[in-house]
Amino acid sequence: MSARSSVGILLTLILMVVAIPAPQPFDRSSLGRLLSPSAQAQSRFGNFLARLRRETLPEGIARTNGRIEATQVDVATKYAGRLADITVREGTPVEKGQVLGRVASPETEAQLRVAQSEVERAKHAKANAEALIAERNAVLAAARSDFERGKELVARNVISKQTFDQRQQSFDSAQASLTGATAQRDQADAAIRSSEAELERLHAVLKDMTLVSPRSGRIQHQLARNGEVVPAGGRVFTVLDLHDVYMTVFYPAAVAGRLEIGGEARMVLDPIPQYVVPAKVTFVAADAQFTPKTVETAEEREKLMFRVKLNVDPDVLKQFASRVKTGVRGMGFVRTDQATPWPDDLQVKLPQ
Repeated sequence: MSARSSVGILLTLILMVVAIPAPQPFDRSSLGRLLSPSAQAQSRFGNFLARLRRETLPEGIARTNGRIEATQVDVATKYAGRLADITVREGTPVEKGQVLGRVASPETEAQLRVAQSEVERAKHAKANAEALIAERNAVLAAARSDFERGKELVARNVISKQTFDQRQQSFDSAQASLTGATAQRDQADAAIRSSEAELERLHAVLKDMTLVSPRSGRIQHQLARNGEVVPAGGRVFTVLDLHDVYMTVFYPAAVAGRLEIGGEARMVLDPIPQYVVPAKVTFVAADAQFTPKTVETAEEREKLMFRVKLNVDPDVLKQFASRVKTGVRGMGFVRTDQATPWPDDLQVKLPQ
């Protein structure tokens, strides 16, 4: 290559470098225009979560991930039958003792009517027996009087021994008749008690066929509908008890071993990270939920995880029961040292 061509290439490269514009200083106002109000709000919430998830929490406070749960109670049938009069569905709030529906059983209702008839029959039999007893008492009184007079008369030879024996036989017969009438009354009493017991049993069966809510809460699941035939023990509803809402979390042994039952806790839920929900430590498992295959070293013992329940404050549940949803994820915070104050980010903050 000639020297002239080499000089030409060099001049071309210099001109290209000179033509590249110099970088402009960063314009912060342009970033502000990029963030819409909703994006700015999301950014603030994201920053809030980031602060809560930061690695440096105050000494004496521990955190971990968890989810909201609530006690669930099944409403099941005690006896088989066909569902009728179901008045609620999923999502319906219910009160303790509220009737949710019933299991229709024409056979049991017919048995109830028969038992009522048996009670009336037994009472009628008792009334007849008592009337018969009154009659037999009158006959016995007359026979006793004749027998007593006969003793004196036969002693004075006023009546014959044969006549006296007849009076004695009448007296003995009247006693036996009274005993028989008394037995009939006792039998009627026993029949009444038996019939009434059967009546009570059938009333109890029909009462158990009425489905009632065992707790106040919300219908979480409806597993059967009107007209369906359900077996004995068949589940019809699942009721969510909104008075027992908690977050299930897992902490290592070093944290779980220092927790105090009844100690204060906090929850921050992913859908509403701007709020801090008050809670209490109500349960710490006695056994580790998951461990290494062998636990021999101190490092491996640190991997032991214990289940902990953080129950939401009851007053908060009363106020926000309609907003409670299970399965929501979030973070649980506990204090291993009760003297440690909660930082500003974890002060209780609830919707107005």
